[in-house]
Amino acid sequence: MILATYVHGGETTAGVVDDGMVHSLDCTMAELLAAGLPAALEAGARAVEAVGVPISDVRLVAPLQPSTIRDFVTFEEHVEGVRRSVDGAVGVVDAWYEAPRFYFTNPYTVHGTGDTVRPPEACVDLDFELEVAAVVGRSGSSVSVDDAGGYIFGYTILNDWSARDIQRREMQVSLGPAKGKDFANTLGPWIVTADEFDAFRTEDGFFEVGCSVEVNGEEIGRDSLANMGWTFDSMLAYASRDSWVHPGDVLGSGTVGNGGCLAELWGRRGEQSPEPLAFGDVVTMTVDGIGSITNTVGRPRSTPRVPPARRPDREQNRARTSHV
Repeated sequence: MILATYVHGGETTAGVVDDGMVHSLDCTMAELLAAGLPAALEAGARAVEAVGVPISDVRLVAPLQPSTIRDFVTFEEHVEGVRRSVDGAVGVVDAWYEAPRFYFTNPYTVHGTGDTVRPPEACVDLDFELEVAAVVGRSGSSVSVDDAGGYIFGYTILNDWSARDIQRREMQVSLGPAKGKDFANTLGPWIVTADEFDAFRTEDGFFEVGCSVEVNGEEIGRDSLANMGWTFDSMLAYASRDSWVHPGDVLGSGTVGNGGCLAELWGRRGEQSPEPLAFGDVVTMTVDGIGSITNTVGRPRSTPRVPPARRPDREQNRARTSHV
């Protein structure tokens, strides 16, 4: 089943997309997630029996407002290329193979398909990142890998927009990315429920699903989810270890390889080819079994200046401390 959040007649609601029509569920996606997948499927089955409206007559927005977004990095090819681009190092660190690593990104800057995305004012190396995300539909802590599939509500496309020049400077402090990442991400165009997406699942738990990205109509990258280093089930189990996952949490797959972002290609080619994204560029991501999302790059946003750190006299500080 395909579940979307859309605006029609000034009202925002969740609905079922079926055969070019969208059928209102008269509730929010948050309420569907809280009810759980079985209840959502029952509600959806009832909704499609009612009269819908053509999907061309509605405006799709981000399918959900996530509680949290954990963004993993599960494609070895991506790690290798981006590492070379960011810090000039070659290969993949051994620690990457130990567990599915992730960072928390911003749930408050979520865009939907069709939106204009505005980069930071200081950004000169704007990049896209093509991912698929799992949406959590049940609460759990320290969930086993065998049980984790039952906690996934569905799947959607994720574009983890990145300001690479800002990211490179931030990560010199030996912390994860911050302002190089949290200005925007895109989810959409809707959620495909887990029972439907499981049609693409292989015997070893991965998904044989093609993913591609175009900029201004030119294909930049193409890969398969089958090349992930970990399954979504393993990712959810790791996310919940000594912690919790709750309905509305989002787990990003990490960027696919083979051109899933520009930085990977820059690292492999030793030059910025293709060039960074610029005002007016149109980015379209397509994932088999889900659909497509499209965003246009807008003008940079203007933000207040934050001063650099002061550089105090350490000898003076020690003298002051000795008198305390």
